[in-house]
This record gives sequence, structure tokens and C-alpha cells, in this order.
Amino acid sequence: MAPPSFRRLPALARWAGSAVLALAAALPLAARAADFPSRPITLVVPFPAGGTPDILARLMGDSIAKRLGQPLIVENRAGAGGNIGAQAVARAAPDGQTLLMCAFGCTVAPSLYQPAPYDIVKDFAPVAMIGTVPSVLVVNPKVPADTLPALLAYARANPGKLNSASSGIGGSAHLATELLKLRAGIDLAHIPYKGAGQVAADLLGGQVDMYFDNLPASLANIRAGKLRALAVASATRAPAIPDVPTFAEAGVPDFLITPWFGVMAPAGTPVPVLDTLHDAFDQALKSPEVAAKMRELGVETAPGTRADLARFVAAETVKWQGVIQANHIKAE
Repeated sequence: MAPPSFRRLPALARWAGSAVLALAAALPLAARAADFPSRPITLVVPFPAGGTPDILARLMGDSIAKRLGQPLIVENRAGAGGNIGAQAVARAAPDGQTLLMCAFGCTVAPSLYQPAPYDIVKDFAPVAMIGTVPSVLVVNPKVPADTLPALLAYARANPGKLNSASSGIGGSAHLATELLKLRAGIDLAHIPYKGAGQVAADLLGGQVDMYFDNLPASLANIRAGKLRALAVASATRAPAIPDVPTFAEAGVPDFLITPWFGVMAPAGTPVPVLDTLHDAFDQALKSPEVAAKMRELGVETAPGTRADLARFVAAETVKWQGVIQANHIKAE
């Protein structure tokens, strides 16, 4: 309740006094936004170096630094399927100086782990959508299959003999493996790793038979003939590998896995700071040099508003919650 002296003021004076108080309360926020960024920005990639999130984060580093006037430092903080890095950012000061490179796993973790390590909607504020990449099924050339139908035929004739790797429980590669087992009626041994870099080494070495990889990470090895691409889990063929069919074209309909990447900040970050960050990432994605590299890697950039990213994240969370519950997938 307002003090008596305030209640006795004329209405106009009371309004003026309230306006001054509101302006004073807003000044620290405005000052923070005006001074932002005051030091290098840390972009936490919650996965080991060498994977697609790491590649994309470093690709944009110089462009973001030019626009914000401060370096963008990429920090790999891997572990627990991305949860360690994500939790660290959720607990960071909400000042825009510490950001998270969010990916597919961000919308899966709340359903996969009990108790949930974080709430992707409540604990984070959306900054910018970076883009999506095709998920491509690659096999070691030693695998006796040149096409997806041949691979499925071999798997049915040799149940449990083929293994499929993932960079962690609940990631896009793991869920794609489980979905393929369900849709194609085959038995595959799932081998979870602690990072995409380890998977790539064993896949190239022949210790692993197959892997659902993000196209940018496997593209060089596909082009060099070190890995064989059998199908892409997208609605259309990937321009970077136009000769590789979609799963639907290869006989497995309704098989869509869309790894995505976006930047998030801790909840409570001032809106002016979020807007400044969004504009910097948006402009970087539209710059000719970054756009060209994105196309070369097979990344489909997805510019949009922060609200667009928020809606996308909420929808993905609900979608994969259903898949995880239906298939009784649990973190190990």
C-alpha cells in the first residue's frame, strides 16, 4: 500500500512520481544493454570438439565478433549427453555473456532423464535459430551393402550382427537407430559413445558398422569414399550429396530425423541483450562468407524471430517426449 504522503498527492503528481520510479527501475537494465557486451562472449558447446555443433559455432565466431566488438569464445563442455554444459549455462549469470549452442538433445533430455536435468522452456531464453542439417545413414565400406534395401536385407538375415553407434543415449543417432529398428523390423546392436569424434574414429576403423551422422561432420569422408552414404532422413535429398536417396525413396516411409542447432541464453537475460544477440547471429548467417560455408556443409539456415525458436523448441520437446515414452527409452 502506498504511504499516506503519496496518497495525498494530486493524481497527475502521483502519475509523474510513478513514472519517475519506473524509469529509475529501468535504468540499470538499459545501462546493461547499452554496455553489452563488456567482455568476450562464451558460447558453450555441450559436446566434444569435432561434431556439428562445434563446427557451426566456430564457423560463426569471427562474424559474430565483428558485429559485437568482442571475441566469441567456443568452450566445449561435454558430458552426460550434453547435460553438463547445458546445466552450466542455465546457472550462469543472465547477462548474455554466456550462451549455449543448443541441439537436438536439448529437447530430449527433459524426457530422457529422471529427474529432468533442466527445463528447456523455463531455464533458457531463445536467442537465434542457426539451422538444420540432414541426418545421413553412413556405413563403413566393409559392410556388405551398397544401398539401404541391401542393408536391411542383410540385417534381417543376420539379426544382431550389425551394430549402430551413437554419440550418446537419447541423441539423434540413438533415436534414429531405435526408429529404424521399429520401422524396418530389424535387430541392431546399439553402441553409445561419449562423443561424435570417438564414433567417427571407430567408424572409419571398421569397429563400428553404421552411424546416423549429421551431414556436415561426415561430408568430407563421404566425398573421399571413406564412408558410404545410404540414405538421408529428410523429406528431400540433400543438395550436398544429391545422389543419395531419402529413406522414403529407399523404401522406408515416414522416417524423418531433423538435427537442429540454436543459441540459447540463461532465463532472465534482459530482452534488449537478447535482441542484440539475435541480430548479431541473424546478420552473421546472412553474410555471404558464412552463408557460403553453410551451404557447402549442407546446413539449411533457418532465420527467424526469437519467438519462432521458442515455439519450435516447445513443439520438438512434446514430439520426442512421445517417441521416448512409446519406445521406453531411458538414459543409462
